[in-house]
Amino acid sequence: MNWSVRPDKRFRLALGSFVEEYNNKVQLVGLDEESSEFICRNTFDHPYPTTKLMWIPDTKGVYPDLLATSGDYLRVWRVGETETRLECLLNNNKNSDFCAPLTSFDWNEVDPYLLGTSSIDTTCTIWGLETGQVLGRVNLVSGHVKTQLIAHDKEVYDIAFSRAGGGRDMFASVGADGSVRMFDLRHLEHSTIIYEDPQHHPLLRLCWNKQDPNYLATMAMDGMEVVILDVRVPCTPVARLNNHRACVNGIAWAPHSSCHICTAADDHQALIWDIQQMPRAIEDPILAYTAEGEINNVQWASTQPDWIAICYNNCLEILRV
Repeated sequence: MNWSVRPDKRFRLALGSFVEEYNNKVQLVGLDEESSEFICRNTFDHPYPTTKLMWIPDTKGVYPDLLATSGDYLRVWRVGETETRLECLLNNNKNSDFCAPLTSFDWNEVDPYLLGTSSIDTTCTIWGLETGQVLGRVNLVSGHVKTQLIAHDKEVYDIAFSRAGGGRDMFASVGADGSVRMFDLRHLEHSTIIYEDPQHHPLLRLCWNKQDPNYLATMAMDGMEVVILDVRVPCTPVARLNNHRACVNGIAWAPHSSCHICTAADDHQALIWDIQQMPRAIEDPILAYTAEGEINNVQWASTQPDWIAICYNNCLEILRV
């Protein structure tokens, strides 16, 4: 699930189905201003479930209206008024009939021609998109591998670009080896380990603070807590958020505040935390919402900071903060 950031499409989300078979779907959902209801505007087929989907980070509306999805490959789709069509399929393993599934990806906010993918084959790949020649008033989009690196000792589960240092070159990844690693595209020969899970549990997700690039959040597989890290103090969490009573599935930092974060879990709860008093312990969340099912995804809308979207079962709910 992901919120669109285009100024002319603020109330729009993309949703991916999760069915354990080949045939899956992506739905584009938008707010009908007249009825004040969210309606499905477009549905298209997707091979295998999407591990992540993301709209192009185009806050000015100057690029083509693109949506990327990861699964067996990274796909970039062009969204039209009535239909969505596949613009390009990015495959880094042309010499084999087998592909290593992609666990996640991120789209660079500063340079929307850069995307990074993470894979179970221990690598991260940085892709460059090109808007090719104009064909009948439509710019064709294609992509190439800029660089591929072995990022971890085991599977890589997530990748995210940092806003530090200009926001283009720094990214971090987490994986099955239980570590958070930091990379710089300008110096890929070495990485910095900024955290290792004490029990070496796999780390599933990482999420950068949207306002203060020193902070990031991560969570372990089947873990009931979210760990907040400060890159200036490697290896030692500055906070642990542990009010959930079942495993955490999603993390979303507030788009407009450096000290608020939302976590969602199998205990049906979405919790908003105020972390201003770090490094003092954060005892309790400031807001809680209980859904009717296990929440598997949470997204905080950057264009509408008082809206948070959650998914559970086959439901999408929009919460007003």
